[in-house]
Amino acid sequence: MDRIPDKEELRDWMAENPEASGLREIARAFGLKGGARRELKALLAEMAEEGLVAPRRRGGRRAGLPPVGLLDVLAPDAGGDLFARPKDWPEGEPVPRVLVVARPGGPALGEGDRILAKLMAVRAEDHDYQARVIRKLERAGPKRLLGIFRKGAEGGRLLAIDRGSDLEWRIPAGEAMGAKDGELVEAEQTAPPRMGLRKARVVAVLGDPSAPKSVSLIAIHQHGIPDEFPDSVLAEAEGMEEAGMAGREDLRDLPLLTIDPSDARDHDDAVCAARDEDPANPGGFVVWVAIADVAHYVRPGGALDREARKRGNSTYFPDRVVPMLPERLSGDLCSLHEGVERAVLALRMVFDAQGDRRDFRFTRGMMRSRASLSYHQAQAAFEGRFDEATEPLAGMLGDLHAAWKATVQAREARQPLDLDLPERQIVLSDEGQVLSVAFRDRLDAHRLIEEFMVQANVAAAEALIAARSPLLFRVHEEPPPDKLEALRELAVNSGFTLAKGQVLQTRHLNALLAQAEGSAFDELINMATLRSMTQAYYSLDNLGHFGLALRHYAHFTSPIRRYADLVVHRALISAHRWRPDARADGLSGEDIERLGETAEAISQAERRSMMAERETTDRYLAAWLTDRVGAEFDGRIAGVARFGLFVKLDETGADGLVPIRSLGDEFFHHDAEAQRLTGERSGQVLGLGQRVRVKLTEAEALTGGLLLEMLEVEGEALARPARGGRKRGPVRRGKGAKAASARARRRAERRHG
Repeated sequence: MDRIPDKEELRDWMAENPEASGLREIARAFGLKGGARRELKALLAEMAEEGLVAPRRRGGRRAGLPPVGLLDVLAPDAGGDLFARPKDWPEGEPVPRVLVVARPGGPALGEGDRILAKLMAVRAEDHDYQARVIRKLERAGPKRLLGIFRKGAEGGRLLAIDRGSDLEWRIPAGEAMGAKDGELVEAEQTAPPRMGLRKARVVAVLGDPSAPKSVSLIAIHQHGIPDEFPDSVLAEAEGMEEAGMAGREDLRDLPLLTIDPSDARDHDDAVCAARDEDPANPGGFVVWVAIADVAHYVRPGGALDREARKRGNSTYFPDRVVPMLPERLSGDLCSLHEGVERAVLALRMVFDAQGDRRDFRFTRGMMRSRASLSYHQAQAAFEGRFDEATEPLAGMLGDLHAAWKATVQAREARQPLDLDLPERQIVLSDEGQVLSVAFRDRLDAHRLIEEFMVQANVAAAEALIAARSPLLFRVHEEPPPDKLEALRELAVNSGFTLAKGQVLQTRHLNALLAQAEGSAFDELINMATLRSMTQAYYSLDNLGHFGLALRHYAHFTSPIRRYADLVVHRALISAHRWRPDARADGLSGEDIERLGETAEAISQAERRSMMAERETTDRYLAAWLTDRVGAEFDGRIAGVARFGLFVKLDETGADGLVPIRSLGDEFFHHDAEAQRLTGERSGQVLGLGQRVRVKLTEAEALTGGLLLEMLEVEGEALARPARGGRKRGPVRRGKGAKAASARARRRAERRHG
């Protein structure tokens, strides 16, 4: 590098390399010599004057802290205050004590976070400076790694298992924690890169990487998902007693029941319905939704609350659940088990014959579930096939189904986005081996519960807006223009149309989905529409929910597994002044002050869980297909990149890569806008949505990666020009080809040591 880095680049590099931020190290890192090195020195001095880096006295000793500096956040003290220390403070010098002063709506901070902050010297008993956060930079501390340990003469090496990673790390002798050759280990970086391999040390030995139950464990460690509860959290949960009737409405005579997957271990929502007897509402219905009163047990500021907020949500894998709350709550006190009295927040809704909600009210009550039904049990009952559990509730179940059918009319008028995306179901043995991969049934029973949960979430948002209460909205913004234009281009190429030149509404997208329904492009258009969507998140601002076509939306119905719902429960408790516990378990002042931070933190936690769940599913699918390497599959091109094609297999829904090097000995032109590759000599066009037949050439369970070979396109053999003419162009030498080569090398090393 022969140019001087800018201030932002310098600051980022110095933050990542705190032990190597001298002039010599920085110049070496950026390849600067001679006059460029003198310019770097002047730039560093200028940054010191601006407070972007700390100035140094002669001999390397620091002057006082600059007006702006980098800090590493320490653990909260006994009073809950956050302190920090200056980054890269030299050994042997007294460390100034810095109090971090939080600002409303600022980022959530915890031990190990790194911040850029304004610093002000103060005269206080327990600190020398106050820090006001400008921005949160990064997670401090050494980089965490997950990989396969390979034993060597002087220690060993770590082969990273992240998909697309070609990095290796040297493990010095004595830093392997007794790991055996080929074992899955967690390690951390111990020194910045110099010449040769990076250095790391093993911090945990996780065992056999091919063991079935290592699959989700890999995702948990890779994404830093907390999977063990601290002793203080478990102790608080175990000390809980069941809620009593005081201050609660008696709902025990209502025929409330739960409808969940057959393997569900917790039941946090119950429903029932009846015909409305009010003559002013002919043909109408009264529907009750009752949700476990988690707020009664998880009080603001307690150990349970702090841990739940940190986790943000439960994370679900095929072989395990990483819960937001300990089993004492999620599987016991807050689970609406059949025949057991349980505290709830309940909602009574009145619908007219057309399915429009006319009225609602919330209450804090006590219920007793009449039955714990599976979705298939409920579906059978809706179709007139009853068993011992559903026969006594036949009348109520009929009313519940009729009430839902009425709401379907209102839903169709509202026109929420109507995607048809089958959900994969991975069935495991007790030992964790994949027994089958299929698609889940989509039943009326599923749609019924979803609709009444949506109605309850809307009512919660409306109730809190009317009460002028703070709350967390569930926000889903409309697609950005570039993604919408890409979807429109795909629609046109597939023979369909998407309205243009008007404000986008979900009904326009539904019209596109209806055009594609039943065609060869059905699944492709559904997937492309989903990919055009923005990701939903939590916010203090009510920006509406585009996908559901709703102006007001908040999560209320799953407080066992989502922290956002717990916040909404507390807000309802405070807004209704429910006694006797409104002051203790309602929305606290600290909750309100930190709502912005909470929204950001739990939105990030949700994204973390989604990535971990998706990667785990990919790994299980790859493991399932390992024994079928060499087999042929039908599928459809679902993605086009410079380095190859992504194909979604019909049988399992798994995605695999067809490397561009396998498409024939010619140069392929990549058209990013049209999403296609075109062979220069053969004229072969490969684009989104085409039906293909492929051969599985490799299935890598550790990374979840599948490599495929293209055999046929739209029923015809793939054109493969003979060698000669123009050789492989830059596409062949792109990142995808390099990554594939690196993966092949790592796989060989894993197999042969």
